[in-house]
Amino acid sequence: MKPKAPESNKEASLDDRITGALVGAAVGDALGGPVEGYSPDQIVERHGSRVHGIVGPWNGDAWRTARPIAPYHKGDGHVTDDTLMTHALIRVYATVRDHLDAYAVADHLVPDLMTNPRWIPELESEALPLQRIFLAEKWLVTRLHYGHADPREAGTGNIVNCGAAMYMAPVGLVNAANPPAAYAEALDIAGAHQSSYGREAAGVFAAAVSAACTPGATPDSVIATCLSLAKDGTREAIEKVCEEAAQHSEFESVLTPLRQAVAPYDTVGPDYRSPSLGARRPSRLHAIEELPIALGMLLLSAGDYRQAVLGSVNYGRDCDSIATMAGALSGALGHPVPEDWSKQVADASRLDLWEPARTLTEVTREIFEQDVRRRRAHEQALTHLGAPACSA
Repeated sequence: MKPKAPESNKEASLDDRITGALVGAAVGDALGGPVEGYSPDQIVERHGSRVHGIVGPWNGDAWRTARPIAPYHKGDGHVTDDTLMTHALIRVYATVRDHLDAYAVADHLVPDLMTNPRWIPELESEALPLQRIFLAEKWLVTRLHYGHADPREAGTGNIVNCGAAMYMAPVGLVNAANPPAAYAEALDIAGAHQSSYGREAAGVFAAAVSAACTPGATPDSVIATCLSLAKDGTREAIEKVCEEAAQHSEFESVLTPLRQAVAPYDTVGPDYRSPSLGARRPSRLHAIEELPIALGMLLLSAGDYRQAVLGSVNYGRDCDSIATMAGALSGALGHPVPEDWSKQVADASRLDLWEPARTLTEVTREIFEQDVRRRRAHEQALTHLGAPACSA
């Protein structure tokens, strides 16, 4: 029998859900970072058991030079580029103070990555975020700043991966309890970064976070929302993974079955560090691996934060992004993020994990007020044209 979700999550406020999602995403990211790229068996061999909390670098003190991770200090509670990009997108919302589109990425996100030095936990120094982000994110700078591409089409040609999806939680939170709006806004934003199933995953993840903010939401209702919006291989991958996850109540038994369920849709192949020739190319038949697995972990854990995130971490492969997504979804549902983890991650990363949540909460309320005014103006215009009035 699945564990029963705590009743308290139904009473969580908007502030609680935004804080839970963003802090939960950062903590999941930090827990997954040191075992990213490895298999469940390799993780057990390295650590002597499953990972149950914050661990040190895979290569110990040799992290500065040991390949393939060097020069990044992954582990010891350090967040990765997933969190850096999430916080960067929140800064764009704080500047624009309205819904975003692909042009906001070009006008605000790219300059922020290029020109504003920030503390980078994995480098243990202040640096430009551009010097930390992965090649798929550097693409934003290449295409938008140097190539002057149309922001709405700039993602075409990039490798298709989870790069855009991993930082889309703020879009779901700004559109809390309105999944179709979150899906549409994320697709627009992600057009500057990704194409094909990478862009689709960004839209579906934002919709999932939005759905999780709905009063009374459950993992089942979140997944139902995802299935109602997702297209092509992304929808099929989510469906197959969640069908398998529904048969389990703890992550130990599901690590191999979930990989088997998602494998037909994943282009990377069994060896994560040696992707197949067809890896990360556009397709209507395939999906990124990270989002379906995160949703599966959310389902089998009944939303419980520890179990959803630890399942994601011990799955291995791109587990920092999987745990980022699972952590965001659990937090948005109102499940508490363990205080010992969040404090340790904040201290180790030298980041205030709660400040971005306060900022986004304030901006979300402003955007909602603008949406209400716009909706009322639209109603008045149509009523003047003869349509029936919809609201007082």
